[in-house]
Amino acid sequence: MDEQTSAAVLEEKPAAEAPKPAAEPPKKKRRKKKKAVKVIITVAVILVVLGGVAFGMYALFHKDKTENKVMTDTVMRGSIQSTVTGSGVTKAKDSATITLSSGGTVLDVYVKDGDMVMEGDPLYSIDSTEALAAVDTAQKTVDNYQKQLKGLNNAYQYLTVTADFSGTLIDTTKIKVGDAVASGTKIATLVDDSKMKLVLYFSYAYQNDIKKGQTAAVSVPSTMNQLNGTVSEINYVKKVTAEGSKLFQVVITVDNPGALTADMGASATLAGANGETIYPYEAGKLEWNRSSDIVTKAGGDANLVHLLDYDQVSAGETLLRMDAEDNDDQVASLENQLKSAQDALQKAQDNLKNFNAVSPMSGTVLSCSLVPGEKVESGRVAISIADTSIMTVEAQIDEINVSYVKTGMPVMINQWSKNGQESFTGIVESVSLEGKFENGVSFFPAIVRVDNMDGRLLTGMYVDYSLVASQSDNTLMVPVQAVRYTESGACLFIQADQKPDNALDTSTLGIEVPEGFYAVPVTVGLSDNSSAEIISGVEEGAVIFTQFMTDNGNSSMMNGGTSIAIARG
Repeated sequence: MDEQTSAAVLEEKPAAEAPKPAAEPPKKKRRKKKKAVKVIITVAVILVVLGGVAFGMYALFHKDKTENKVMTDTVMRGSIQSTVTGSGVTKAKDSATITLSSGGTVLDVYVKDGDMVMEGDPLYSIDSTEALAAVDTAQKTVDNYQKQLKGLNNAYQYLTVTADFSGTLIDTTKIKVGDAVASGTKIATLVDDSKMKLVLYFSYAYQNDIKKGQTAAVSVPSTMNQLNGTVSEINYVKKVTAEGSKLFQVVITVDNPGALTADMGASATLAGANGETIYPYEAGKLEWNRSSDIVTKAGGDANLVHLLDYDQVSAGETLLRMDAEDNDDQVASLENQLKSAQDALQKAQDNLKNFNAVSPMSGTVLSCSLVPGEKVESGRVAISIADTSIMTVEAQIDEINVSYVKTGMPVMINQWSKNGQESFTGIVESVSLEGKFENGVSFFPAIVRVDNMDGRLLTGMYVDYSLVASQSDNTLMVPVQAVRYTESGACLFIQADQKPDNALDTSTLGIEVPEGFYAVPVTVGLSDNSSAEIISGVEEGAVIFTQFMTDNGNSSMMNGGTSIAIARG
């Protein structure tokens, strides 16, 4: 039974699974429903898109008319400032940097960064062998140029040749104006023929009988005249004659009556102490009282000539003058060379001082790059010192405000440091009258001075500055958007019952004026971000147009004005 039952059961299982194919029809129904949903969604999307397009087309071609609401303000009195702001870098007002122009070995350093020093305090010492040699060489160069220049200057004054004393010219050189005259040229002999000299020799037997100033009788055979002369000089030389006599020299001077000349034979006798006549050993010849060859000490082209044989000239009279063109060029060239040499000497001397440097000023050591024992090269910045008690900042003043900025004006300075913002007060120390143009901006540099006794303001720091360039109190003011700028100048739209006499013709200005308003020219003064000063053109209390206000988010803007849009929800 159990086996039959089991078999029956086994045989019945396939019969129970047979209805599975009959379950297919319900699945086909669900697929049809999904297709229907997709169709509905697609249709809905298309309708939405069509509706949006239709709405857009409607909005594009069926705009509602909007109304512009005129917004006004009133001319009133108040105060306005024009402020200049910017940023700059701080630096000490006074500073000094020592740069080496020669190398050496650092012997000692007496200061370090941050030390306070007084003027004259020692800073460091460096082996100065090379610097000493540079000074010596520079000094020799200066001495050489000075010597050359002195010679040229002397030559320059010698371009004019004058008579050393009054006398007569003889043996003159033939020179014409324009002739080139070389240095060392003998141009004449100048003689003093107002007196003549006669040199005679007398026996030593009369040594005590002949005295200086004694009268002598001078005879000149060629003129058959006897003249009075005077012993002007006695020289106790020892001239020995062929007979063995010893003679001494006596010089006798005689006035020239005009008929005497050099080389004339002459003799003289003297009276002895006992009245006897003393004769010379032999006769002599007359000589000029004084004679001098005139020789040029400089060369040039003659432009004045006064040379004539036997011409009487006075002391200081010009005999020859030469052009100094070549000398002028040489003098100018040497002066330039001497100036350069002196500058080089000064630089070498200053450099030598730098090798045993003392502080050139009182202040703080900002940097010291020297280390004892170190070899340093030329061009090395050895030390920098600054007086940080007074700092400066360069401000840039625009061309509109530069005329208002004056020395002494207060300036606010803000520095950002690890302690946060620190504020300082400075003053305008100077304003440049020459503008600069950088990065497309024109400005005038101004120096701001800041007292920094406590040292809180650091060098090389970026700071912000702000100063009130100008201010007007109790002045007429309007909102900046109320001012319109046209080809005819600035104007305001004022509300009036009838057209003012000074109203502009808006048809020529090309701008629209709200109904009941008229364009009136005004003079504008200071302005800031919100207000503008009106110097003339309107009166206090006048109603002015400022801007339009529109709804539906659509804006309408007039010249220089702004519009306020109101969106209705």
